[in-house]
Amino acid sequence: MSSIPLENNIGYKKPIEVGPYRVMLVDDSSVIRGLMSRWLGADPAIEIVSSAANGQVALNALERTDPEIIVLDIEMPVMDGLTALPKILSIKPDVQVVMSSTLTVQNAKVSLQAMSLGAADYVPKPTTNRDVIASQSFQVEIIEKIKSLAEAKRKQLGRPLFKVDREDKQNVEQKVIRPQVVKISKTIKPSSVKPKIIGVGSSTGGPQALMEFVKGLKDKLTLPVVVTQHMPPSFTKILAGHLSRSTGLTCEEAEDGMELVGGRVYIAPGNYHLAVTEKSGKYYIKLNQDLPENFCRPAVDPMFRSLSNVFGPAVLGVILTGMGHDGLAGSRMIVEGGGTLLAQDEATSVVWGMPGAVSEAGLCNAVLPLSELAGKVNNLVLGGR
Repeated sequence: MSSIPLENNIGYKKPIEVGPYRVMLVDDSSVIRGLMSRWLGADPAIEIVSSAANGQVALNALERTDPEIIVLDIEMPVMDGLTALPKILSIKPDVQVVMSSTLTVQNAKVSLQAMSLGAADYVPKPTTNRDVIASQSFQVEIIEKIKSLAEAKRKQLGRPLFKVDREDKQNVEQKVIRPQVVKISKTIKPSSVKPKIIGVGSSTGGPQALMEFVKGLKDKLTLPVVVTQHMPPSFTKILAGHLSRSTGLTCEEAEDGMELVGGRVYIAPGNYHLAVTEKSGKYYIKLNQDLPENFCRPAVDPMFRSLSNVFGPAVLGVILTGMGHDGLAGSRMIVEGGGTLLAQDEATSVVWGMPGAVSEAGLCNAVLPLSELAGKVNNLVLGGR
């Protein structure tokens, strides 16, 4: 008697494939695709499942190769990245797309537009192939973003994660790690002092989160808001413009010596840390190019330290979605100084690195979905607990 294939049985579900994070590369430069394939393929946690020269080729290979992450160039013949993005997401809504572009004003605009259409993040690409070959920072950044985004998405979907233990170069042991149940975060009481300033830190997924958060503040915002979003030069000015048009608030890229005005939002410019100083009862922005912190400039930690030094218990800090743990040390300083800290929850974060770090450290007054953060901020500013 012939046996019936398992997949033909009622109720059978094909096991979810576990293993390295599956990546598709889409770039019209064969040199770039070759370099990235070599870099990424050398990491045992990453598998290159497809390499495409334009958006149309990527679409044709999408269902067959089933990627979890797509690195998508913007400028390509036949079909560019912005045209391909919504088509990709309509076929595979759970795929995480990282836009890749050189640092031009036009590409900054397109990258932010892509994120508003559903791209998870972006990576700034060096201008020439020679620069790409020499850029170790580009190599490190793209690998870390791919792994962080893929792991976060698998957690969200309840799928096994992928880890490796290296005993030696010849022996790589692969392990399947089941996602842990999210623990209820320990929270502390907010400051008894009403806030005088709001400081916001964000990274991966931050532009979309900032848009929703600032919109929620719009009708009741009376305090100045200072924001550090991990972004390169040219991107931050475009982000400020997007926020202004979307929310109706005055949102601007911060300039050195600019006086803080209530009801306005100030974005730390790319490649500069943002600090605040006080003189004769007025508050001013101070930009600097001190060494990067947590591999970032701008970084959240120096901004939070500055706010704590100037405003003490009257600081209200907010940590939104982001990779890594930038903001943890500064958040601890805010809380130890009597201020208040809020964080975005894991379910609504693209990557729960930064908010997860402060949550697990027990520094937060509340850990909330993105949709509830602005309301909590408004309540605290108005004197509610």
